[in-house]
Amino acid sequence: MVFEGNNKIRRKIYLAIDGLTDDEFNKIPSTGGWSPKQILEHLTLMETYIATNILREMKNPASRRVGKKLMLLPDSPMVKGGMPKETLPSDTFKTISELKVELHNSRIYLLDVYDSSCKDTLKQKSFEHPNLGSIPLYQWFPFVGQYERCHLKRLKKTIEELLIKDGVPQINTTNK
Repeated sequence: MVFEGNNKIRRKIYLAIDGLTDDEFNKIPSTGGWSPKQILEHLTLMETYIATNILREMKNPASRRVGKKLMLLPDSPMVKGGMPKETLPSDTFKTISELKVELHNSRIYLLDVYDSSCKDTLKQKSFEHPNLGSIPLYQWFPFVGQYERCHLKRLKKTIEELLIKDGVPQINTTNK
């Protein structure tokens, strides 16, 4: 199944935030960066952005056919440059429950785009990644899972930074 890897990573994301309070979820670490809420909000916005662009390119007669890309994402999701402004998270307080609903809705949207798409057309059209160039539409679906896996590492590190008191972690984030 196309989304098996994506769903596995999403479950790990949910496990990583399990046990956080809404205040901890929204807190920015003292070392800077994004809060856990902002990381998850970014993932929601990115998934929606990708689904919307796939739909747009499916209807675009000028969309180019490109060969399959080898997509190796860096371990650090905080690569500077090229992030679409539509995917930047807000500073607005949101509960974990609210973000889980948003994550669910963005996944349903992506699934709907996939289910309603002609699979041959997904191979014949592409859209541009800001750093990797043109990527065939069919490769964007597993890309979402790869992208979330990179951010899961950042999420775990952020949670660990937030929950260390007197040099001692308050919850175990290594087994999640």
